[in-house]
Amino acid sequence: MAKLSELSASGLREELAALKKKYEALKAQGLKLDLSRGKPDGEQLDLSRPMLDSVNSKSDLIAADGSDCRNYGAPAGIPEARALMAEMLELRPEEVFAGGNSSLNLMHDCLGIAYLHGTPKSKTPWCKLPKVKFLCPSPGYDRHFSVTEHFGVEMITVPMTPQGPDMDVVEELVASDSAIKGMWCIPKYSNPTGITYSDTTVRRLAAMSPAAPDFLIFWDNAYAAHHLHPDSPDKLLGLVAELKKTGKAGMGLMFTSTSKVTFAGAGIAAMGASKENLDYFMKHWGLQTIGFDKLNQLRHARFFSDGYTIERHMRRHAELLRPKFEAVQEVFNRELGGLDIAWWTDPRGGYFISLDTLDGCAKRTLALCAEAGVVMTPAGATFPYGVDPRDRNIRVAPTFATLEEVRAAAELVCLCAKLAGVEKLLGGASEPRAR
Repeated sequence: MAKLSELSASGLREELAALKKKYEALKAQGLKLDLSRGKPDGEQLDLSRPMLDSVNSKSDLIAADGSDCRNYGAPAGIPEARALMAEMLELRPEEVFAGGNSSLNLMHDCLGIAYLHGTPKSKTPWCKLPKVKFLCPSPGYDRHFSVTEHFGVEMITVPMTPQGPDMDVVEELVASDSAIKGMWCIPKYSNPTGITYSDTTVRRLAAMSPAAPDFLIFWDNAYAAHHLHPDSPDKLLGLVAELKKTGKAGMGLMFTSTSKVTFAGAGIAAMGASKENLDYFMKHWGLQTIGFDKLNQLRHARFFSDGYTIERHMRRHAELLRPKFEAVQEVFNRELGGLDIAWWTDPRGGYFISLDTLDGCAKRTLALCAEAGVVMTPAGATFPYGVDPRDRNIRVAPTFATLEEVRAAAELVCLCAKLAGVEKLLGGASEPRAR
């Protein structure tokens, strides 16, 4: 099909009439599909069922350091869990803290501690400063932005490129404004674009000289092991190693979890950091708990022992997920390819596909989807304050639905994007509204 932008007004009207007819037919099917969140499906969760038997009523419940996992203690996590999570973060076990089930919880707490008490390099708690700002590469993760907004931190949008955040923008801002105290990063298979930061981007981040001495990179490596193509995975340069080279080991906090490796609600979260940062944040966590769930940590460590590695386990995840991502790509290429009204990523891992419509068409596209029975992440959610300045980005989460549902939802998304695009070209309903 020719580019829609090249059609005459009469041609666009004919196209719009045909699309509306298809849309009404699809809407009449009464679809009820949900592609709003990046959750593992039941088959993925079943892969970890044997883990429930790795620790039972007859098991030895003593950790490698002699800790009784039924009791208090091991505030940094049992040695086996620290070693397991260090493998995911490509760090040494002594550089890793193993906590509860949520890395978002750890990130929230680190930001909260810095806000209330400062960091090891802070002269004053952040809450006592006239202004605190964070850089937010966008499109990005909505929950990062929600946490930042919760603490009253001003968010600054930084454009994303195929190599990661626009480092020219990042370097200029960080060097010139001491109120900028941190930056969110999802460096591997980023949410929602699926890109992995280039080596150059990681090195430039590590080499920065921020105006704020207590500037922190929140490095959320949530998808470290989540390859769709395990035989040729994306490679990510290690931030901590690069920070050590520049003598700035304290500038980064690394996070990950097994939330989409084992059980989404019962995994292990971990933070990797310099000794100074680990000691500091653990001192504050020690006021909250005498120790996290060590039985769950032991369960994970034993499940992934004896050669049953995370890599082998994640290959089975990839076998379940890859067909869903391929289905979306096939439908998008067939229905939107060459029309010049939509552009999308083809990630090699992670949980999302990022779809860009014509400017001013994302809200209209998703409204049409919702009316026809497909729930998506709200337009604007991938930007700070929920406002996409160009109203074009849509996050597609194909993991939780069945393959058949994914195909049906992708077909509807394409139809709605075309409807919104033609309306836009005709100067119709999808014109951006004043905010």
